[in-house]
Formats: sequence, structure tokens, C-alpha cells
Amino acid sequence: MRFVGKTAVVTGAASGIGKAACLRLASEGATVIAADIDAAGGAELAATSNGKIIFKQTDVCDVAAIKALMDFAAETTGGIDVVFNNAGAAGDRAPIDEIDPEGWDRTMNLLLRSVAMGSAGASIVNTASVASLGAGYSPSAYAVAKAGVLHLSKLAAADLARHDIRVNAICPGFIKTNIFASALEVPDEKRDEANVVIHEVAAHAQPVKGGGNPDDIASMVAYLASDEARFITGAHMVVDGGITIGPRHSWDENSPAMFDSLQNFIGSAQG
Repeated sequence: MRFVGKTAVVTGAASGIGKAACLRLASEGATVIAADIDAAGGAELAATSNGKIIFKQTDVCDVAAIKALMDFAAETTGGIDVVFNNAGAAGDRAPIDEIDPEGWDRTMNLLLRSVAMGSAGASIVNTASVASLGAGYSPSAYAVAKAGVLHLSKLAAADLARHDIRVNAICPGFIKTNIFASALEVPDEKRDEANVVIHEVAAHAQPVKGGGNPDDIASMVAYLASDEARFITGAHMVVDGGITIGPRHSWDENSPAMFDSLQNFIGSAQG
């Protein structure tokens, strides 16, 4: 019960990582202000919480709406102790040589500007991504935005230290949520079927078998937001099952190393 008497604001709260974080923080005593553009999903979440989760429909691409959310949280509960800036989607999928300015701006506003404008509370946790650490994990605009979140978290930790505010980021890996089906623009009627396939791929995408779940990220959110992490700020925690530890052949014995493949090719060519 690390959050008894505390207020937490969570964006992107109606599903996936955000929903798991709301449930985790509420289970440990927090009053959670859950924000999402999805009114039905947010209302359903709040309805099952015995009053511990209060939903406020919010479009984080609207700066005024973010301010209204924070004002609502402070006025309703008396203050804000934790903010989990988590709202997001895959954004524009076009490669960097094809993306248009509108698609770029939409992606940045959703994934990066919303985090900057949502910097409030005694402990701030921001959702970055393994995509912020290298190429090949996501569309380009998404990766750039998440790299921005990572650096913003460090700068905000420095700027806000004088107010006793800590700021940290989490870099999730392949987590079982709907974001992948959405990014691939799978029709709604095929979403469940696509998720089965995506989750099967996720089970083998990293050294830790089975793939990650939203609860894995919620656990890290709860830790970073709590007083147990009082000496941690400006840091990023990679929660990815090891997907970023190195090339696949470093952990998958069935994936030959590039050097071995080259040696085999040279041997066959010489033979």
C-alpha cells in the first residue's frame, strides 16, 4: 500500500499499459485520475474500481485539455503526487523520406508534446520505448518522438529538482497490447485474430520467453513512482525481456552469427 492518501494521474488509461497502471496504483491505495480519449473504455474502468479510479475524458493532443486534466485532479483530490504520461499510439508509419509535415506533427504532438505539457506532480514517470534506443523497432516518427521523451525526462529531472520532483522514463519492449494491430491498421473485425498472431510472435521475440504484459510495465511504474525509488531521477528503465541486449544470435542458438554464416559461405565457395 505504497500510495495510500496519494493522487495519481494516468494518461492513456483505458487500455493496455495505462489500464494496468491504474489498477496497480489503485490497488496500492492511490486515488487515480484516469485520462483517455476513449470515453467508453475509461468509464468502464472507473465503474469497476469502487471509486478508486475517476475517469476524465482527455485528448492529450489538446494542450488546454491537459491543463484541465491536471486542474481537475488537483481540485478533486487536493493535489497531485504521481503522473504517468503514457498516452500514445503508433503514429504516422511513413518512412522519413515519405512522411508529410502533418503526419509528423500529429505524431510529435501525441507522443512528445503531451509529455512535456503533462509534467506535474511529485513523481513523474514517462513512457518511452526501446524504439528510442535504436532503429528497427518502430516507424521512424514514433522512434524519434520516444527518443525525445527519453531525453526530455532527463532534462525535466534537472529542471524540476528544485521543486522536489523526480522524473524517470520506462522503455517497454514487445508488450502485448493493441498498439501493434493498430499500427498495422488491422480492421476492427480482424483485431482479435491479428492479436493472436502478434502475441505468438512476441513470445519468441526476446530472450525471456512469452513476451511482456502490461502488468510488467505497471510494476515498474509503481516502483518508480513510489518512495522506494526516492533516490532515482533522470533515469530510464528498460523493461523489454532482453530484446535490446544484442543481435539475435547472441541469445538464440538457432540464429547463426553473421561471422559463422560468412565462414560457412567462404568454406562452401572454396570447396
